[in-house]
Amino acid sequence: MIHPAPLLSTTRRSLCLRRSHTAATVAAFNYQPSSPDYLSSARTRIAPLSATAAYRSRSFASTAAAMASSTPTTRAPPPDPRPIVISGPSGVGKGTLFKRLFASHPSVFALSVSHTTRSPRAGEADGVDYHFVTREAFEDLVRQGGFVEHAQFGSNRYGTSKATIEEQSAKGRVVVLDIEMEGVKQIKQSPISARYVFVKPPSYEELERRLRDRGTESEESIAKRLAQARVEMAYADTPGVHDLIIVNDDLDAAYRQLEDFVWKPRE
Repeated sequence: MIHPAPLLSTTRRSLCLRRSHTAATVAAFNYQPSSPDYLSSARTRIAPLSATAAYRSRSFASTAAAMASSTPTTRAPPPDPRPIVISGPSGVGKGTLFKRLFASHPSVFALSVSHTTRSPRAGEADGVDYHFVTREAFEDLVRQGGFVEHAQFGSNRYGTSKATIEEQSAKGRVVVLDIEMEGVKQIKQSPISARYVFVKPPSYEELERRLRDRGTESEESIAKRLAQARVEMAYADTPGVHDLIIVNDDLDAAYRQLEDFVWKPRE
């Protein structure tokens, strides 16, 4: 069960950790010992870290700016209380959009935090970004019928808890689900009535650039994510699959589209 205030607090701590990592990496890169051979070798080893640090610095600035521009409001809850399913390729900016939604309306939404068997990345917190569980624990929940949807990507499993959706909906909050294409398909086949948003990159080339700028992915991982992105974008073009498709080219414009859709009366 996740509430907006802890989510934002942890997000800020995560961003601070990433900024500290950036400063340490840049300092290491600028260190110049007396040996030219050692310096050349060190720069070669540190170059990938420098790229990661640069991406995280830009990510920090972008997310911090988005949160700073999101003044909390006392707007009435959306007239349509159904869960909002947000999907899109890895690296498209889904997280930045829904975190801004939470920052602007802290008492309205609840994030359905997915379970996963993968290891946490730098700055991620258990219970906030994901519920990090063992494969055995995940399989137990599958057998118990604890997920509204679950799927495998690469060597890792992901799933959305039924209990979280039910608990938060009963409290009058609008539940936001950040899931992948296979999860969207499963929820559409479930008894849950939801609204579906797909976040799309301005181009396939731009998505590749964003993934590479992360500096956290191997070439094999990037290739897999890009291949999956093509499948997801093709699925999103299927008429009637999503209620809204947002092209995340301009963050402010994309956010306005999302917010307007969320408060749109149910037809």
